[in-house]
Amino acid sequence: MRNPRDFLKPMAIGAPEPLTEIPFPPSRMIHFLDFSNEKMLAKVPQIAPTVDILLGNLEDAVPVDRKEAARAGLIKVGRDIDLGGTQLWTRINSLESPWVLDDLTQVVGEIGHKLDVVMVPKVEGPWDIHYVDRLLAQLEAKAGVTKPILIHAILETAQGVANLEEIACASPRIQGMSFGPADLAASRRMKTTRVGGGHPGYQSISDPVNTEDFTEGRQRFQQDPWHYSIARMVDACTSVGALPFYGPFGDIKDVVACEVQFRAAFLLGCVGAWSLHPAQIDIAKKVFSPDPDEVAFARKVIEAIPDGRGVHMIDGKMQDDATWKQCKVMVDLAEMLASRDPEMAKLYGMES
Repeated sequence: MRNPRDFLKPMAIGAPEPLTEIPFPPSRMIHFLDFSNEKMLAKVPQIAPTVDILLGNLEDAVPVDRKEAARAGLIKVGRDIDLGGTQLWTRINSLESPWVLDDLTQVVGEIGHKLDVVMVPKVEGPWDIHYVDRLLAQLEAKAGVTKPILIHAILETAQGVANLEEIACASPRIQGMSFGPADLAASRRMKTTRVGGGHPGYQSISDPVNTEDFTEGRQRFQQDPWHYSIARMVDACTSVGALPFYGPFGDIKDVVACEVQFRAAFLLGCVGAWSLHPAQIDIAKKVFSPDPDEVAFARKVIEAIPDGRGVHMIDGKMQDDATWKQCKVMVDLAEMLASRDPEMAKLYGMES
């Protein structure tokens, strides 16, 4: 076990000191792009202002013969394009792949000063984080990077979910986690080919109304097979000050189900989700931005109870320290979004 006194010391001579607190800028959507695609690369200046996080994908969705081109495209974006306040992330190839070492050495060496987060796929335990942690420190020191690059773990295997608390505590670089339902379903031998969302076969059923005919009048309700694991991920992340994200929703055309899945994750505590298509950007922006009416009520509670103490009746509802904290979470998030997005500032009545 690593000495806790050393936890906030650099893991390589000359590397930047680890952060004591994970930054939380607007993070409603992680928008995935394949920068080996020249058309996508050309659209970066237009897309970047519309998203909170722009991610250059190097892993599964990129064919083998375009891996190097995707990496070169990411480096070009970091080197040549002004992204403004939009974060730049990358998803590297899996740690057992033949491309991952070049992913890290080339990207950190070329644009480490522009890169905010490295997303690591299929993390199975703290040992994976320890490897990337040390290597990043060595590469940062070599490249003269002055701000530590953070690590984002994707939970895509049964072992990763079983070890998620240890993963969350593995390094001060842990920025957060994303939930990967497709690979996780395969790892668990789940009988579904869907990427996120519910399944019509995963149901609960009401009690029988007729014990002579057990089919009569019984209602069926589709359930969410991901609820337990997402809630565990949220607890693991928030317990260490990291940020939990819902991952991909694969049925691009079903924007209704996408919004429902995103909203369930938002209510459980996720701060954002992946967007795989421009249609999902606005869904994530809508879902992971607090409702204006709820923000207005939360501000009313905070104004009426500035210190959060005591029990008060506001609009016929009991408010106390616990509900004050809930309201503070809502207002703080709204203020953060309003500070960057004039549209959200107008929506929340927070124009400067």
